[in-house]
This record gives sequence, C-alpha cells and structure tokens, in this order.
Amino acid sequence: MYELLLKRVLLGILAIVWVTAAVAQDDDDANSKFDVKAHYTKYEYRIPMRDGVRLFTAVYVPKDQAKPYPFMMERTPYTVGPYGSDNYPKNVGPAQEFAEAGYIFVYQDVRGRWMSEGKWEEMTPHIDHPNGPKDVDESTDTYDTVEWLLKHVPNNNGKVGIWGISYPGFYASASIIDSHPAIKAASPQAPVTDLYMGDDAYHNGAFMLAANFGFYTSFKQEKAPLLPPKNGQDFDFGTEDGYEYYLKLGALANSFKVITDEFNPLWRDQVVNTTYDDYWKKRNIAAHLHNIHCAVLNVGGWFDAEDVEGPMKTFRTIAKNDPDTVNILVEGPWAHFTWSVVNGNKMGRVVWGSDTAKYFRAKIEFRFFEYYLKGEGDGKFPKAYAFETGTNVWRQYSSWPPAGVQAKTLYFREGGKLSFEAPNTQGFDEYVSDPNRPVPFVGYTTNDVPQEYMVSDQRFASKRTDVLTYQTDPLEEDVTIAGPIAPKLFVSTTGTDSDFDVKLIDVYPSDYPDPEEKSEKFDDVKLPTEPMTGYQQLLRGEPFRGKFRHSFEKPEPFTPGKTETIEFTMPDVHHTFRRGHRIMVQIQSSWFPLTDRNPQTFTDIPTAKAEQFVKATERVYRQNGAASGVGVMVLPAK
Repeated sequence: MYELLLKRVLLGILAIVWVTAAVAQDDDDANSKFDVKAHYTKYEYRIPMRDGVRLFTAVYVPKDQAKPYPFMMERTPYTVGPYGSDNYPKNVGPAQEFAEAGYIFVYQDVRGRWMSEGKWEEMTPHIDHPNGPKDVDESTDTYDTVEWLLKHVPNNNGKVGIWGISYPGFYASASIIDSHPAIKAASPQAPVTDLYMGDDAYHNGAFMLAANFGFYTSFKQEKAPLLPPKNGQDFDFGTEDGYEYYLKLGALANSFKVITDEFNPLWRDQVVNTTYDDYWKKRNIAAHLHNIHCAVLNVGGWFDAEDVEGPMKTFRTIAKNDPDTVNILVEGPWAHFTWSVVNGNKMGRVVWGSDTAKYFRAKIEFRFFEYYLKGEGDGKFPKAYAFETGTNVWRQYSSWPPAGVQAKTLYFREGGKLSFEAPNTQGFDEYVSDPNRPVPFVGYTTNDVPQEYMVSDQRFASKRTDVLTYQTDPLEEDVTIAGPIAPKLFVSTTGTDSDFDVKLIDVYPSDYPDPEEKSEKFDDVKLPTEPMTGYQQLLRGEPFRGKFRHSFEKPEPFTPGKTETIEFTMPDVHHTFRRGHRIMVQIQSSWFPLTDRNPQTFTDIPTAKAEQFVKATERVYRQNGAASGVGVMVLPAK
C-alpha cells in the first residue's frame, strides 16, 4: 500500500513512490482509522485496449449507492496491490477526505508492469497523431480505460479525475493530452517530465548519481503479467559512507559490473546517454502537452530532490499551449511526494510552523476535485498557491511569478561580499578543484540521499578551500524572492571541462533560537544537533557541466585560461530572507556523490580513465564586463 511509498533502496539512497492503492497519512491523523472494506466493494478487471492488450485494473465502488459518484483514477508502474478482490488496502484515494466523501477509485497497472499485459517502456514516448489500432501510448490507454469504465461500472456520474505522484505523475500528465471528454480534472504531482533537463536523471548535463543508482537497483521487472515480490532487498554498500563507496567505484562504467545489463538495462541507458539526444527528447512529455481541456492542479515541493522542475514546467507549458484551460500551481515546503503522507510541519531541522501538507490535502486538493467532479464549493481558486518560506505563510497569487516582481542581480564582490550593487573594481577569486577529493553534498556521513539535503546546513562547505563563499551584510529589511534563480558566471579553468555548482543560502543570525524539535514521518537521517545560530540553510542548488555551456546536444571543451560565460536557470524559489539574516552564494566544482565527478578533462565521462581525473584551477571573475552574479526576482516590500 502507500505504506510502501518510501521504499528505501541502497540503504535509503532514494525515496521512490512505491504506489499502490492507498495513502498512509500520519499515525496521529484520526482519519486514518477509516475502514475501507466497510465502505467500499472491490472489483478487479482486465480492461482491453485498442490493440488487444489487457490492463489490470482495481476498482473500489462505494457501498452506498444512493447517488452516482465520479471516478478518481491513478495509473502506476509501482503495482496496484494488494491483489485479490478480497484484499483491501488501508486507505484509498489521494487523501482520507476523498474516501469519506465517496468516489469510485480506480488503480491501474500500466502497460507491461506487474499484472498488466504488453511491453513497458520507460516514459512511453507520446504519439501526437495516432491513426491506427497499433498506435498506442499512455494517452490512448487512458482514453480506452475511461471509455470502458463509463460503460461497465454502474452508478457513475460520467466524470473522471486523474492524479499521480512522481512516475504516476508522468502518467497523469500523459493522460490529459487529447484526453477523453469525461476527464474533468487532473493533478500531476511531482510529475517526471523531462528526465534529462533538470529532472531525475541529469541537471544541466551533470548526472544525478546517487539517487539514480538507488532507483535502478530496485526498479526492474521480468516479463509481465507478474505479481510483485513480497519483500524487497536493499543494496549492500559494505559501508555506511556513500561518499567513500562511490569514490572507490571510480568511473561510471565500473557500475555496469554492479548493475549489470542482465539485472537492469535501464541503468546503462541513463549513464551512456550523456547529451540531450533522441533517447531523452522523445521522453520529454512537456513537448506534447497540448489540447488539454480539463482543469489541472500542478503540485510540487520547493525541496523535491527528484522532480522539483516537473510541476513548474508542466504548469508553464499548459499556460502557453492552452491558455484558456484552468491551470493552477501549488508549491509547498516539501520533499518528494511527502505532501501526501506527512503533516508537513518541518523538514530536517527547519520548522515551518504549521501542518502544511494536511492543509494542502484538505483545503486545496480535496476542494479542487470536489468542485470539478461533483460541483461542490464555489470554484474560486487562485492561479498559484505558494508557500513562502522564511516567513512560513501560504500566499495566493493571480500569476506566477507574482505580478510586480523585479529582476535584480546579487553580484560577487571583493572580500567575499555579495551585493545588489555591481562591482567597480577588477578582480577574480580562484580555487583548486580536485575530482579525487570532491566536495560532499552534506556535512555528515551517509550512504543515503536524505530528503533534508535540500535545506541542509552548508557551514561544512564554507570551511573548504575549494568552495567560494559570498555573503551580504546582515539585512536591514526583509528581502522576498519569488521566481527562478538565474546565475551568470564569468569563469576560466586550467582544465578542458569543469562543473560549476551554484548554491543560494539563507544564513541565520547569531541570536537565532533553536526551534522546538518535532518528529515527522520519514525523517530519514540522524542530523547533527549543533545550535541553529549561524545555520546556513540551502534554498536552491544546481550543478552546471561546463562543456554544455553552448549546447546540451554538442559539448565543447574549454580552452585553458580563456574566460567563458556560463548562464543558466535554476528552479523557482519563494523565500523571504528576514531582517538580520544574510544572503549567501557558494560556488564549487563538485557535489559528490549527488552528482557524478567531472574529471576536468574533456572526455566521455562514464568511461574516463583514472589518469584523466585531474586537478584544475577555477577562476570566477567579478569586474566590469565580467561581473559574475546570481539573478533573482524580488517582490516589493509589503
């Protein structure tokens, strides 16, 4: 069940959405005592698609038949178990409010997964104009499923809602392209959208090593139909230090001895396709998001380590292609998928001051589907619900980014200063980057990618000589940013390739009080407990692989010593730096093992030889005509 949502693989390297038929909210949630079997009757079907393939589908129908009900459907590659018409999950629906209100819940194993027939393909390429019975994709499979359900499941009201988180979020997005007219509302949540471009696999050309390694040691399947195994088995590192493990592993090609093609050929696909080639392009569902007529609720977490970019890209693409479609954005202070399973009062050591996830489930998600599937409520929704961290309040906006934001640049200055004023002196800062001693991504030992890393304390990095640190003086007034982060760096290197990682950080003042420590479901790592005074909270961090500075399709080497420009966009942030805090930016050239190591030699990185991993001196310029900085969108003072 959704109790398996946090399937820890590789001793917890990646939290994956092991989706089945229920959401297990926090144990202290009184609604979790709802008895599904007492209120619903379960049916199992094998629904035929247009090409004859049958998809396994579990349907939960309210026993109270006094009125018709809409469908709520999730399509998943993670199993719809428990299988058997007498076996019930603990909960059904996106949240307990749905189960109590009454819906016909539908869960489907997608094509080629578990008990469904056919061949599964990762992020099934979409067919824009299917014209024959063999032209099938996730959109046509959803269309055929909806058509069958309307005809064969009695007492429905003719309306269908779609939802899904993470990989099921991809299926939700694909389902609403040229969708069945009965689909009235959909919610792609943390949807896998464009795997290479800032999604699960690559960020700005850098491979997201540890998380992907974890996922692909678990995500596999023999030829379907097949029942899932009763028990999973975590990968044995042989050490509690993932940094040490991956460093000893060496070049990525060595991982093929660990995750063999016989075990899972998908891993090789992720590793060897290092550029934005046709393999990735045809799996970009955003390129096909058009002709969408249902209301859409795009949901994401500001601190989602897996799919932070997917919700925003989906929201913006629909706004561009179908401007008349009801298209709403929700961004909360959450890690991957956690808004469906936790109270949402904290992340790591950072406390939000309220149960943000419970608020979302009851006051946003439930209201959305109740209105569009049942006509309940007034239907008044803003364009964007955005939780503002720092002040820790929900905001509602008529556009995103909000109207009135002003583009400003935080410039790097002499002496490690950071300022909205451009530099007026000539200069640069430099450091030596050693790929054999890369900068770790957290300041403690773990073989995990802990969910808290996206708000993790960066004081450990500030102490390193291979990390540049720039910060403002203590702020005299609050500074609120809302929108994407846009670094523009003027750099040179003595190597022929280098990464440049950019981190935006909120530095707490010296008198900041320690918050009351609260436990939260899926607190997945024991954190250092030093005082929060001077805490350096990561807000946003992204790598950029330098050889892709001109094109992600055709990488180019650096000329040693030549000044080059690196300009890119990082995912959106909505945060207030409070009066007395400082704004900090850090620049470094490794972030390990979150991303794979750049040998700093222009080469095919997965097959790089040990001798190609060399030190390089990196320069970042801060002068007229080469004023490095980070662009932010600033809201006027309230």
